[in-house]
Amino acid sequence: MFIFIGIYLALVLLRPQDYPVWAEQMAGIPLLPISLAMAAMFWALSPQKSFDAPQYLLLPVFMVFAMLTKIANGWVGGIVLIVAYFGPVVMAFFLMANALDSRRRLVAMMAVFTVCAGIMSLHGIEQVQLGVGWTGIGLSQETRIQYVGIFNDPNDLGMVFIMCLPMAMLLAGRGGLFGLRRLFWLTVAGVLVYGVYLTDSRGTLLALVVMLGVYAWRRYGMMAAGGLGAVALVGLMALPSRLQELEVSEDSAAGRVDAWYEGLQMFFADPVFGIGAGGYSDLDQLTAHNSFVLVLTETGFIGFMLWLAFIGYGVRMLLAVLNAPSDIVLTGWIPDDMPDGEVAELQQAWTFDRKLGLTLFLSVCGFFACAFFLSRGYVVILYLQAAMIVAYYTLMRRRYPGLPEFKLGNDLLRWPIYAVIGVVLLFIIVKVLLAFA
Repeated sequence: MFIFIGIYLALVLLRPQDYPVWAEQMAGIPLLPISLAMAAMFWALSPQKSFDAPQYLLLPVFMVFAMLTKIANGWVGGIVLIVAYFGPVVMAFFLMANALDSRRRLVAMMAVFTVCAGIMSLHGIEQVQLGVGWTGIGLSQETRIQYVGIFNDPNDLGMVFIMCLPMAMLLAGRGGLFGLRRLFWLTVAGVLVYGVYLTDSRGTLLALVVMLGVYAWRRYGMMAAGGLGAVALVGLMALPSRLQELEVSEDSAAGRVDAWYEGLQMFFADPVFGIGAGGYSDLDQLTAHNSFVLVLTETGFIGFMLWLAFIGYGVRMLLAVLNAPSDIVLTGWIPDDMPDGEVAELQQAWTFDRKLGLTLFLSVCGFFACAFFLSRGYVVILYLQAAMIVAYYTLMRRRYPGLPEFKLGNDLLRWPIYAVIGVVLLFIIVKVLLAFA
């Protein structure tokens, strides 16, 4: 199962099936469904299946509710579209979360993620040098790199680079092979950063600042985070990029704010079921340009609450590890008669496990900093990342029983309250930005 889900991830990212130069030769060969089906077959045969995390229930329920939104808006046939698009996403989440049943496999999947992103960045570098990449795709707007398929938008491409940058840095910190491993992953990290710059995506560059600020916050405190974030933002603003044009009144930014406002108005018109999953572009010439607004508008308050709980549990899991006092976690797990040498090894393992948690936390922060300016509430990358987090926390709970167990029944009031707060915050942000515009 692990091999086939790794192949699936590589196909999702590299997308050879979408290369224009190969389209005719590969027409009719469903590479993604085949790899997913093979992984599902091995999972079905496996005696070990995990459904412990709340996300295993929340995601299917969210999909079912998305179907109900289509029925509520008068299109029963829309159920077929929801199943066809989101069904494989749900399956990929379950398979990925179950396939990563060891630390080694989790790190290996990070390596697959990062190498694929590095290859995509190299494609962009070739685009800049030759005007067209090996896929047969040229530059977007004659200046910005892009890829194929779901990454034909420079903003989506930059989002993948941002997600993988913390993974590259973690892999670089492991050393080995006379320093060649560290050199390789540092090179990949440099290629990803250069790729972020070549996308010329303002949201992606801001996400890089957010990620640096979060890292400084976790390592050195809030004051250091604020200082580093300000310095990084000033430095990026000095670079020749579209970030220098970042103003609320600028056409592109103003269009996004208008789209957010229109989305909120559509939500207030039908706050229970929304306008129906996937229906935003049918009612507005633009997309929502914000993943939170998109889910809220299309699936209403209930769908937004389910989706928010799904991503919120992932964040809570990572913070549970990062905020856990080492002495409490290890004290409840290490036997009194364990030799000092083994205790030291366990403490070293705990340190690396927390680095894994910080890596995933930075990756999540980077993704949602980008997704705040993009309509990517349903994109498969989000749910593969969420699966990695679920797999990680399952491993942590198995290793360190002192970590808290998350149960949906304990949070029946938490998520409705958070959803209300989220709606209020989105409304305030849009009102403030409209006032400045």
